[in-house]
Amino acid sequence: MYLSHFGFHSAPFSLTPNTALFHALPSHLTAIDTLLAGLAMGEGIMQLSGEVGTGKTLICRMLINRLPPQYDLVYLPTPAQCGMTLQVALASELGLKFGGDRHRLTIDIHDQLLRRKANGHAVVVVIDEAQALTDDALEMIRLLGNLETESNKLLHIVLIGQPELDQRLARYQLRQLQQRITLRATLLPLNEAEAVAYIDHRLSLSGCCSGLFSIAQSRAIWFASGGIPRLINQLAHKALLVAYSQQRHSLCRQDIHIAIADTVAARQSSCMWWRWLGWKYL
Repeated sequence: MYLSHFGFHSAPFSLTPNTALFHALPSHLTAIDTLLAGLAMGEGIMQLSGEVGTGKTLICRMLINRLPPQYDLVYLPTPAQCGMTLQVALASELGLKFGGDRHRLTIDIHDQLLRRKANGHAVVVVIDEAQALTDDALEMIRLLGNLETESNKLLHIVLIGQPELDQRLARYQLRQLQQRITLRATLLPLNEAEAVAYIDHRLSLSGCCSGLFSIAQSRAIWFASGGIPRLINQLAHKALLVAYSQQRHSLCRQDIHIAIADTVAARQSSCMWWRWLGWKYL
């Protein structure tokens, strides 16, 4: 709607994860490097966790894009309702058909993984929204993680989920799976400097040639969002919509204020924190 008005060639604050707008934040880079290092070392089960809106899906896509060619990817975006469903979904991604015999299916998966290993390929299973998996599905992940030769894992599994996944894994009945997770990476909310740089980065990559958001405005968005990238995108997008609706090419204090007031998940304004942020300089 406002792209041509502000001189953008693409939407800077779309909620759809866009790897073209990826900003190399420290915790995001650490997460990607940790998971890639784990794969290189042949680890079996790894975990990426982060609060809602911290960029897990984007990191997942960046990880997939950076996988070396010897890795065959199996991406399961929808949580399985039971272990059997998970096993059948994996088999289907490996090109196998389920004939109704669960024991036969396990053997077929094992044989398929061995063949790929013999050809120099390793299979990486990325499971998104893992906090929603049932206990039965999580137990299946543990069993699949046991598929190995005498010296190498045949299957590498990356669990991606919200902090509730840690709470699930801390339960006594899932202690065996928790012990098998060898590497963990956590996405953190952005600090003030990261948030300001994040906003500028997305504006620049989308075609903005000048500082559309002042530092004080970016700080206000950071404070209201709690450093959550998804909320930063929402607030910046709404502020641009307000300015566009009034046919202005620059933002003012009221645009940010309206955007924050319209966003339920945002930290709402108070006189004290506006003053602390240097609001009078907007």
